[in-house]
Amino acid sequence: HNQIISHKAFLLQNKPLQRTYTMSSNAEKFASEVDVTGFPGDVLPEQQKYEHPLVQRYATKEMSAIWSPAMKFTTWRKLWLALATAEQELGLKITDEQLDQMRSHLYDVDFAKAEEYESKFRHDVMGHVHAFGEVAPLAMPIIHLGATSCYVGDNTDIIQLKEGLKLVRRKLVQVLAVLRDFAQKYRDLPTLGFTHYQPAQLTTVGKRCTLWMQDLLLDYERVSYELENLPMRGVKGTTGTQATFLELFDGDHEKVKLLNQKVCSMMGFDKCIPVSGQTYTRKIDFHILSVLSGIAQSAYKMCGDIRLLANLKEVEEPFANNQIGSSAMAYKRNPMRSERVCSLARYIMSLPAGAANTHANQWFERTLDDSAIRRIILPEGFLAVDVVLNLLQNIADGMVVWPRVVEKHVMDELPFMATEVILMECVKAGGDRQELHEAIRVHSMDAGKIVKSEGKPNDLLERIAADPLFASVHSKLESLVDPKLFVGRSMEQVDEFLADCIVPVLEKEKDLLEVEQVDGVNV
Repeated sequence: HNQIISHKAFLLQNKPLQRTYTMSSNAEKFASEVDVTGFPGDVLPEQQKYEHPLVQRYATKEMSAIWSPAMKFTTWRKLWLALATAEQELGLKITDEQLDQMRSHLYDVDFAKAEEYESKFRHDVMGHVHAFGEVAPLAMPIIHLGATSCYVGDNTDIIQLKEGLKLVRRKLVQVLAVLRDFAQKYRDLPTLGFTHYQPAQLTTVGKRCTLWMQDLLLDYERVSYELENLPMRGVKGTTGTQATFLELFDGDHEKVKLLNQKVCSMMGFDKCIPVSGQTYTRKIDFHILSVLSGIAQSAYKMCGDIRLLANLKEVEEPFANNQIGSSAMAYKRNPMRSERVCSLARYIMSLPAGAANTHANQWFERTLDDSAIRRIILPEGFLAVDVVLNLLQNIADGMVVWPRVVEKHVMDELPFMATEVILMECVKAGGDRQELHEAIRVHSMDAGKIVKSEGKPNDLLERIAADPLFASVHSKLESLVDPKLFVGRSMEQVDEFLADCIVPVLEKEKDLLEVEQVDGVNV
């Protein structure tokens, strides 16, 4: 009784206070004082400009440099120098002093001055022509001689595409090298195969890895093809007829053809596009973005498999000591890098549609509705693929396999797969095939029911071991269900694929394997 009184007294003393409001509640203060849709103009001025997450959060220094203003506008100056050099060689009145001055100022681009001129002329190319001319005044009269804006614009785009593809090829080769080691290490570890995401015949962890590698190998071959066959736009003139250059060379067609060849050669190209309008055909952009989309598809498939295997607890991607999987569920080890790959890959796969529509909608010799979209989709396609390949290498290099979990899942299903082998062994020992078949069918149904209705382990082998009808195989039952007997040629296929398809590529590209990555995976 005294305890009850004490408890009531405690409750009375500690009951919630009934607040009486003489001023606005906190909710009312929030509504009146907090602008939920914006912020004062003088707050955080440096952070009021949108930052592209692909550049700020993910992109590597190497690929960013390829698509940077520094690369773009210094390449413009190199193209002007190459044109003037070739024009001089073919007889135009251009002095060595003019070329010397141009050579001396390839890299000191005054961007502020170029913007000032662009604002004046409303033309970006002429802004840079005049900025170049200020530091190379002797050359000012012959900079951009005979050329159109697309001479520097399109040729620079092609050069950036080429350099981007070279970096992508290097990283593809490095990913294949890491996956080669993984496939070799787990070539003989049996694992459940899945069709329709339902258990199927066994494969091995290494054999599954070769499926990922084969996709990436096909991507490598496509990248290599594009690098070998990518043409430079060259020197084509305003509508692709080279009319201005024909005028400069007094109607000498051979000199105009030589001018085109010399410029392309000086800029590192064996091929130049045979014919063009004002621009190179935008079909090339579509082809390049399709290759990048193919890499994204391969990466998505690989990382999708890893995400599913992570759910089964068979495989895990690298997980840092202090990494947090979830802000709420502290125990979680989410496959965040694989998810990021899939997210970026999904974006990359959307880009060829933009390139296809751009090519299809180019009227006659050129329309400018190609410009804005190309400024976005070409760099972003390369920046995103580069990140994806960095992530693939990081995931593959630190991927963890849990053999005991893999084995458990195999043994949950293997007894059913082994029934035909058990049946044949019993028949060879003199048993009645039909009688044995019926007995296995009954045992299998009963074992399956136990697994599904009661959540117990598969006990089919125990049932067979207890049935006298199968006495002829009791002594060797364990050996009959060795998982390695059910993987077919998985191990041999791994060895053959690596030896015939992967090693030759790695040998051919061994110099690329020696190049160290500039950027790691930080997030």
